[in-house]
Amino acid sequence: MQKRKFNLNTLYFSDRLQAELRGIGRHALTLVVAPMGYGKTTAVNWYLGECAQQPGTRVVRISMYSDSLPIFWQSVQYAFDRAGYDVLQGYDCPQDAATAAMLIDDLNDALAGPDACYIFLDDFHLLQDHRSAVFLVKWALRLPENVHIIVATRDRHPWDNELVQLGSRVCIFGPKQLRLDKAGLGAYIRRCGGELSDADVEKLLFATEGWFSAVYLSLQTLEDRGILPDKNSDIYDLFTAAMIDPLPPMQQEFLTVLGLADEFTIEMAEAVTGRADAAALLAELTSRNAFVKRLPDSALYRCHHVMKACAARAFRTLPQEKQALYCGRYGQWFERRGCYLRALAAYREGSNFDGCLRVVEKDAGIQLATLPAAATLADLATWPQAVLKAHPTALLVLMRCMFNWKQIPRMLQYKALLLTSLEEHPEWDEEQRGNLLGECYLIESFLVYNDIAAMGRMHRRAADLMRRPAISIHPTGGWTFGSPSVLWMFHRGSGLLDEELVEMDRCMPCYCRITNDHGQGADLVMRGEAALLRGELDDAQIELERTYTAIEGNGQENIALCCDFLALRLYLLNQGSPRCTPQDRRDILHEHHNLAWLRLWDACCAYFYALLGKEDHIPETFRTHQLESMNFLAPALPMMQLIENQVYLTQQEWAKVIGRSEKLLHTCGLFHYESVSLYIRIQTSAAYAMLNKRAEAARLLCETLFEAKKDGLALPLAENYRYLAPLLQACPQDDFTQRVNALGARLERRCGELRHSQATPAALSGLTDREREICALIAARLTNREIGQKLYLSEGSVKQYSNQIYSKLHIEGDTRTKRKRLIDLLESDNF
Repeated sequence: MQKRKFNLNTLYFSDRLQAELRGIGRHALTLVVAPMGYGKTTAVNWYLGECAQQPGTRVVRISMYSDSLPIFWQSVQYAFDRAGYDVLQGYDCPQDAATAAMLIDDLNDALAGPDACYIFLDDFHLLQDHRSAVFLVKWALRLPENVHIIVATRDRHPWDNELVQLGSRVCIFGPKQLRLDKAGLGAYIRRCGGELSDADVEKLLFATEGWFSAVYLSLQTLEDRGILPDKNSDIYDLFTAAMIDPLPPMQQEFLTVLGLADEFTIEMAEAVTGRADAAALLAELTSRNAFVKRLPDSALYRCHHVMKACAARAFRTLPQEKQALYCGRYGQWFERRGCYLRALAAYREGSNFDGCLRVVEKDAGIQLATLPAAATLADLATWPQAVLKAHPTALLVLMRCMFNWKQIPRMLQYKALLLTSLEEHPEWDEEQRGNLLGECYLIESFLVYNDIAAMGRMHRRAADLMRRPAISIHPTGGWTFGSPSVLWMFHRGSGLLDEELVEMDRCMPCYCRITNDHGQGADLVMRGEAALLRGELDDAQIELERTYTAIEGNGQENIALCCDFLALRLYLLNQGSPRCTPQDRRDILHEHHNLAWLRLWDACCAYFYALLGKEDHIPETFRTHQLESMNFLAPALPMMQLIENQVYLTQQEWAKVIGRSEKLLHTCGLFHYESVSLYIRIQTSAAYAMLNKRAEAARLLCETLFEAKKDGLALPLAENYRYLAPLLQACPQDDFTQRVNALGARLERRCGELRHSQATPAALSGLTDREREICALIAARLTNREIGQKLYLSEGSVKQYSNQIYSKLHIEGDTRTKRKRLIDLLESDNF
């Protein structure tokens, strides 16, 4: 067979395939499932190119290159930003069902509109995380009509159990639709400017089974060598022989090095390869190599995974010094741009541990903490101790990471390395040595967490030594680990509260000085909480206002939320008023896309509404008890369980509260959480009382009264007065018990007033009972489908009712705007 000349960059799609692809716009989710090389990406890109001809159409392209969820999330953020959507800026990757649901809501709000939006996730099989498929299916169920998700993957298995939910909302393409049949193969060859006999077409079809990449490489081999490969040819060998071996050595190395990149620009190609003529070389390569493509409407290039696999094999044949050189250039490229996880991976690949540790220092543990702990710990164990000792600042960051990962022995090993490093470098000046040793004391203080006196001693030693702010603690990070109360964290011993307040006053100024005011105001808010729990409401209000003033504008949102929680509880005692409604506060937090803050605020609201007795207002994650599916930092978990207990009491789940108590008290004991333990025992006593188990209730109540009296903590008992009133009134009436009864009666009276005054907003007086019922469900953020399921109505009927409501209330705008205005109306001045 003689050599033939083909124009192999020609695209070909049969009329049948084009017609089927155009059906993508009728479905919420499209799966394109086929083995490598069947033209999945090419087919989708053709369809998206057709769609892009419609004015206003937007395309979000996301490509997977590894199974690293943190790196994937960064790619998602970049892709949405590149497409003109800023919704994911500053958004942490969701780690549980609750935060994933919030992300879906935010994405839907940002994407909904009159113009079509396509989200294309390519090579999805590389992300080995079943939760991602679950998320996309849940999202597809609630997707706005103008938005369509397209997923290209080699494996359908992770989707099988999920797709049943979607029904007709999903479309699936497989190899059958994508592969070339005999007629299509002949048409493609003719489109490429060539001609083969029927026998050769049959032979090619038999050898490739219509697999597009195999067809392409076979025709390339025919063009170069005058023969068609047989059916047993290895795709990677075929690719190397057809696409790499014919190139001059310089171009081979150029292609091999760029094949390591996920995506790259010409500027990046110049920096990594060291070639000033990278643009010209890329132009030549892309003109004859369909496995290196420039992404549509972008300055980015990417290599097909066949190309990347072959490039990786070829790269390993380069001399070690060249491999290290190129890996180092990749690391430098990403390091300069703050892409620390990618820089770390590149430096590690080149065994450049100095580069790795420099990145750890710059990252300060922020991106590093998102990596899977087990794999990262195993990798860190291979880093040479001599290099670790040469980077003492990185050792501090690693110490803090080990604490976060509960790897205390490893944390102490890094401390020992740091001290050894200080001994081995007497030439370091006193300021440098003081900064390192001081921050070491600061990090060690977390080992005696919630012992304020012990922590304070270490903070003062650190402050005496340090002349710069700490590197391992970010000033805007969460100071309370996600707890809504400082006192719940640091009240350690019965009868010791006054001493603890004094120690907090001594501790915080030193700590703030060396952490850029991280946690500023914690001492003030703890004093306010102590006053509240003692029933000294005016003093509590004064400390609250002092804290708000102290933290204004300093970025301490975590402490501000603790203040807001204090304000909500004071409001239930008719003392002052929160600065805004719970929903307005949530909307403000939502703008920052900080999942930790939103979760903390949900906890505050759950406790507030549980005390108020408004079960339907309790945030869903607490109302439906999803805590086990959520990721909380360990020090805050007992507080979340305390709040969940209060929700169970509101829901009259008395046995649940009793059944949980032993385990919860054990956890409180491990953390020395005296105040949390006190609450759990009071709640358990309340549950026994409501089950008419008076002996058990009275025994527990006597114990808690005795303990609470030592510090004057009347409010924990008063907040459960509706359950314990008969027992409390039967107790000996000393000053403390009388204060509990007075506070409890005041709280119940105020809650009753609030419940009745807001039962039916005046604006809804003209609605029918059914319309009010639908309004309540809209206010609870249920979709039309969910409302229909709850009320046994069709989705269309719910829409009709909604339109009637909007008309009666004179609410205008598009569907999303009207819904928001209705919710605002329902929640205005409504706690």
